[in-house]
Amino acid sequence: MNYVYILECSDGTLYTGYTNDLDKRISTHNKGKGAKYTRGRLPVKLIYFEEYDSKSEALRREFTIKKMTRQSKLHLIKNCQQL
Repeated sequence: MNYVYILECSDGTLYTGYTNDLDKRISTHNKGKGAKYTRGRLPVKLIYFEEYDSKSEALRREFTIKKMTRQSKLHLIKNCQQL
C-alpha cells in the first residue's frame, strides 16, 4: 500500500509527504531523520492520510496536495476526519 499523509508540526505548520510504510515514516520523522523541513519542528503528529494501490497515484496526489493552500488542506482534513 502507498500513502499520502499530512503531518502537523509542533509549530502548527503542515507537512505533506508520501510513503509505503506509514508507521515507520512517522517514527522516522519524530526521530529527526525524516524530511529536513520537519527536523526543527518536532514532534510531528499524523493528522491525515490517504491510501493508494500504486506509487504513481500516490505521488500525483501528493503533488496536488502540496500545491493546495493551507486553508484548502485544513478543509480537506476537516471533511475527511479519518483519524
